[in-house]
Amino acid sequence: MTGTQTLLTVALQRESDVVAARQRARELAGLLRFEPVEQTRIATAVSELARNAFLYAGGGLVSFSVEPEQREPALWVVVSDRGPGIANLKAVLSGTYQSSTGMGLGIIGAKRLMDAFQVDSRPGEGTTVRMAKMLPRGAASPDVPDIAAKLARHAPPSPLTEVEQQNRELLQTLSELKRRQEELSWLNRELTATNRGVVALYAELDDRAERLKRADEVKSRFLSYMSHEFRTPLISSQSLCRLLLEEDAGPLTEEQVKQVRLIQKSQQELLELVNDLLDLAKVEAGKTVLRPSAFRVADLFATMRGMFRAVVPGGRVLLRIDDSEELPEMFTDEQRLGQILRNLLSNALKFTERGEVRLWAEPVGGGARVAFYVQDSGIGIPVDEQERIFEEFSQVESAIQKRSKGTGLGLPLSRRLAALLGGGITVRSAPGEGSTFRVEVPARLGSGAAEVEVAAPAARPRDRKVLVIDDDEASRYLVNHALQGTRFQVLEAPDARVGIERACAERPDVIVLDLVMPGIDGMAAMEQLKRDHRTREIPVVIYTSGVLSSEQESQLGRHAALILRKGGSREELTDSIASLAGESGRSGERP
Repeated sequence: MTGTQTLLTVALQRESDVVAARQRARELAGLLRFEPVEQTRIATAVSELARNAFLYAGGGLVSFSVEPEQREPALWVVVSDRGPGIANLKAVLSGTYQSSTGMGLGIIGAKRLMDAFQVDSRPGEGTTVRMAKMLPRGAASPDVPDIAAKLARHAPPSPLTEVEQQNRELLQTLSELKRRQEELSWLNRELTATNRGVVALYAELDDRAERLKRADEVKSRFLSYMSHEFRTPLISSQSLCRLLLEEDAGPLTEEQVKQVRLIQKSQQELLELVNDLLDLAKVEAGKTVLRPSAFRVADLFATMRGMFRAVVPGGRVLLRIDDSEELPEMFTDEQRLGQILRNLLSNALKFTERGEVRLWAEPVGGGARVAFYVQDSGIGIPVDEQERIFEEFSQVESAIQKRSKGTGLGLPLSRRLAALLGGGITVRSAPGEGSTFRVEVPARLGSGAAEVEVAAPAARPRDRKVLVIDDDEASRYLVNHALQGTRFQVLEAPDARVGIERACAERPDVIVLDLVMPGIDGMAAMEQLKRDHRTREIPVVIYTSGVLSSEQESQLGRHAALILRKGGSREELTDSIASLAGESGRSGERP
């Protein structure tokens, strides 16, 4: 220890020397201006180690020194002996050693009372303990010669005096412990009261969370149900508008064509809103089914070019979709990824009056992920609005926004779909400088095979009957109109009960069945049809505007010959019915 100056040495030859070492330790601590509590701690640590040296080694030596020149000066105490050493030193220092004689308790106790503590013990060579207590902060540098002189002049008090002093310190310590115990009891009472309040608060939070969860589930079910209910009349209305524009029922005037096109446009906007609501409800309810398949980004971009070619404002905005031939093949849900990019491109074109909208992609992480970028030179988004745009029904106020219609569902839905694909969406934008949206997703999403639709072989239609079971009059009319001019006779039933009765009586060649109907729904109606020997062999076409889950499709697939979406082309409907009727005819006439 560099700069160490020894102040005092006490030889441990008799039991009274242990008391003397304690006395001198307290006296020296007082001269070094330690607080009374610290004086007691130092004296107690010295006493414990001196007693160990006398009892287990037959004697020893205690020396006191200081290091005034160190950055943090300290009082050092060294207790050494020539005894047998400590056999279980590691266990003693860790506090796990137990002895019937109490050996080891003094060492671990002294260690806790001092700031620094070192033990060197070797079997047969004795033990040396070095411990230190940092000098009081702010105190003047100790005058070592003066302190040593004072110690030399003062004879140590008698052992009885030291015992009395030790008792006084013990009483003071007990009084302090009692005070602290009372404070601890008060704190415990306060904590108990606080804990009761916290428990009540958590219970209330849990109750509110449960109510919010139930409300969210009710909202999702409501959105899903209402979206389905809206889709059926909207799709029927769109199909009727298309029939009017095809002028099958006679020519329209120029004004009538304009009116029908306006109706059709309004219906399309409402249908997009309904579809977004339905998708959002399914994502929130955790019922969105991903169907990954292998595809090239170049093919996806080619689809985007064809889709947006007709909607880009000519001459004012340039849509640039970069080549992506060098990108690896992806295996994810192409439909959902395309839905995200369509939403971003639509927004970019809507908020860009002049300039360029660009779509490109690049590999990330060695090709394990792919980042898609949609960049525009439009109005931009303030920093404080960039998170709000991903909230449902939130829109940034602007002159363009007031002229353009929107629901505020596209970006929230896109972010949730990106999360389902294992990625996310971020945005970088500034007012007047345009925006760049970044969509990053894994190149491969799990494993599985894409769904494959196998088209039935075409067959020449013959004279057959088609029974349409649907509570929506417009849907029945559209099927009837689609089969006009063919060799099919259309029978109609406004609900499932009437439909089952007509199927048993008329024995049609094909049944076109809606799923959502009052009373008996389509699923239950199909099960009844398949249980009855008179209708068991009749092929059933599910004709619905709803979005089916994979579980529903699997359940329907056990009995239904085909599942068609309302709003599809007339050719798809007629060809499917003709094909099924033709196959049925080849299998033999029914009695």
